[in-house]
Amino acid sequence: MEVQFDQLLRHVNGNQFWLTYLSDAMRPQSRIGIHLAIFSEPFLSKVLSGEKTIESRFSRNRCAPYGEIGDGDIILIKQVAGPICGIALARRTWFYDLVSEPIDRIRGRFGWGIGGDDAFWAARTDALYATLIELDLAAFVAPVSCEKRDRRGWVSLRSRQMAFDFA
Repeated sequence: MEVQFDQLLRHVNGNQFWLTYLSDAMRPQSRIGIHLAIFSEPFLSKVLSGEKTIESRFSRNRCAPYGEIGDGDIILIKQVAGPICGIALARRTWFYDLVSEPIDRIRGRFGWGIGGDDAFWAARTDALYATLIELDLAAFVAPVSCEKRDRRGWVSLRSRQMAFDFA
């Protein structure tokens, strides 16, 4: 999988924060993680409009972004079977083992920002792990191609773990 970072930089050129922050993150010595998150509707539009302020990823296994994303990391937002069309900052992150933290407690504390309905929560009752990410500075970008052919909903292009290992 390959992300065209030079194209992405051109597409955020009008946004000084993202131009600077993304440029800094792309330096080899940077400790800012970069992640690719796949979104379907209606969540894609809700994130980019600022209506959805907390992204949640639930799983039965400890897989990305669990333990890989950190505060200040960059999330590239990709449409299902489409291009990268947005970017967001991970303001704060939380990781939960759902054996010790009931999902109902997470729903009570974060449900307003996650924006899921009853069907959303019912579909996650078998999950064992949860990653919650407070999103900030979400912005549309002109489409940037990204050849991704697998079914993963999240890919850590450079996680905090990787950044520290190579620093």
